[in-house]
Amino acid sequence: MEPLKHECGVAMIRLLKPLEYYKQKYGTYLYGLNKLYLLMEKQHNRGQEGAGVGCIKMHSPAGSEYVFRERALGSGAIQEIFSSINSQLANVHINEQSNEWVESYAPFIGEVYMGHLRYSTTGRSGLNYVHPFLRRNNWCSRSLMLCGNFNMTNVDEIFNSVVEKGQHPRIYSDTVIILEQLGYALDKENNRLYHEFTEKGLDGIPRAMAIEDNIDLRPVLASTAPGWDGGYVICGTLGSGDMWALRDPHGIRPAFYYYDDEVVVVASERPVIQTVFNVPRRAVNELTPGSAIIVNKAGKVRVDDILGEGRNERCSFERIYFSRGSDADIYKERKALGRNLVGKILHELDYDLAHAVFSFIPNTAEVAFIGMVEGLEKHLDRYKADRIMACNAEGTLSRDMIEKIMSQKLRIEKVAIKDIKLRTFIAEGESRNDLAAHVYDVTYGIVKNNVDTLVVIDDSIVRGTTLKQSIIKMLDRLHPRKIVIVSSSPQVRYPDYYGIDMSRMGEFCAFRAVVELLKENGMENRLEEVYNRCLEQENVDDAHLENCVKAIYAPFTDDEISAKIASMLTPDDTSAEVSIVYQSLEGLHEAVPECPGDWYFSGDYPTPGGIRLVNRAYINYYEGNVDKR
Repeated sequence: MEPLKHECGVAMIRLLKPLEYYKQKYGTYLYGLNKLYLLMEKQHNRGQEGAGVGCIKMHSPAGSEYVFRERALGSGAIQEIFSSINSQLANVHINEQSNEWVESYAPFIGEVYMGHLRYSTTGRSGLNYVHPFLRRNNWCSRSLMLCGNFNMTNVDEIFNSVVEKGQHPRIYSDTVIILEQLGYALDKENNRLYHEFTEKGLDGIPRAMAIEDNIDLRPVLASTAPGWDGGYVICGTLGSGDMWALRDPHGIRPAFYYYDDEVVVVASERPVIQTVFNVPRRAVNELTPGSAIIVNKAGKVRVDDILGEGRNERCSFERIYFSRGSDADIYKERKALGRNLVGKILHELDYDLAHAVFSFIPNTAEVAFIGMVEGLEKHLDRYKADRIMACNAEGTLSRDMIEKIMSQKLRIEKVAIKDIKLRTFIAEGESRNDLAAHVYDVTYGIVKNNVDTLVVIDDSIVRGTTLKQSIIKMLDRLHPRKIVIVSSSPQVRYPDYYGIDMSRMGEFCAFRAVVELLKENGMENRLEEVYNRCLEQENVDDAHLENCVKAIYAPFTDDEISAKIASMLTPDDTSAEVSIVYQSLEGLHEAVPECPGDWYFSGDYPTPGGIRLVNRAYINYYEGNVDKR
């Protein structure tokens, strides 16, 4: 109901054949560039605050640029970037040039491509924070380009370790700091090889080529990544053509890869690779948590275990909301999330399906809606079979009775229609609430006034702002007797610190609701008790850390909190009764068994950094630092 500024998207391509090969087979030198564009466009859902593209030319002569980068801000960043690149290529008349000239001088026509889609996760915006980041050097094997889908929870520790080595990062950003960390390790690897080949009698260009040919990225990654606490997929490439993508040990952030004899591809989502390269699902591999896919200058591909695979904490919210639903497994899981809510929905309806209208909030909840409808139809089929059997036992079964029983159908309608143009127009200010109430249009004439219950499903209810300002007002205009809002995810109770912009405690409607419940029940002192316990945790070692904020929720049942959320989010002038039905944690794990990371809902953070930051978030809330992240 309110778009989350969520995790970023990454795309990498390494061409394994000479550029002339792609020109002859596919009719263009732009084969890699075009594929990168498609990978980025099909992951546009992952980042609309900015985007960046990088390219490495492996055969550029000395004195010519071999690292290219283009970045832009805003939801139209991808189009702006590729329009700029195409203009540069048009200016050099690429189709009129020889293969040798293209390999040596054509801008953005190279062997390694990197693309990034950005959502800020720390409130920092501007072109300086848009990936990819560069660490330039006159030595190709020391030049480094980096992008990632990540957020580190121990930035202070990483920063201090970099400074202690004598470095001076120019921006306090986890991306810059990691860039410098990796750059330091890369320098060490280069120095090792420099001395090795010098002792063997090499000098000048032969020595430089020997270094490029023998760079080993494994020790570069193994000497830095163990100090990172967070969820991440870190992608990098050297000016000499080596590239890698490294995934965190718990698999918090997603990564997939595909390679054949022509190309190596890495992206944040599996179906994107399937579609862009027209390959079957089985050909696209998930990058194992803790491992890196590494391609050296010669094009040799290997997957190395760098950090070891930790406890599976693959993000469940990725499956509920973030990733494209065209992934075969995600599609099935979202349907299962909808089906698992059927029992709770029937309870809210007192099992009266005849006076219920079912719909969804467009567009991400549509698949969960299909699963919900399938579950309700299964219930209705059982009901019909039981009625027929009962009538038969009573001797009242007739053709008319069978037709009457079988004629009962679910009333499925498209109630809400999102006005995209209006949504993009809305800005902050005094008129925002009035405008927000009209973001959605409704379909009139499908609800019996003051008789029907309107059941509407969405994928998640996080802050509740849009629900209160727009959704309930809109649905109430249809004059239902009751409105049931259904969330395919459980109550979002805790912030995220692994690459999603949900970092402040007070923004969650579930948290605000439980605070009100504590006050209403004379338990307000618990707020201070938890604050003091959080303060005590500030200097506790990792092994003894605990999420103290869980105690805030402990006195109340899920249903009590849901009822309070519904009360708080219902506008005063609403005529219909309003209730909210949430997915249970058990229902989530049953529907999404392979991605059990549920810290948003349970508070069970996969790393010590997450626990430290949730306690810090509560301290900020209690001390009144509501905007502090």
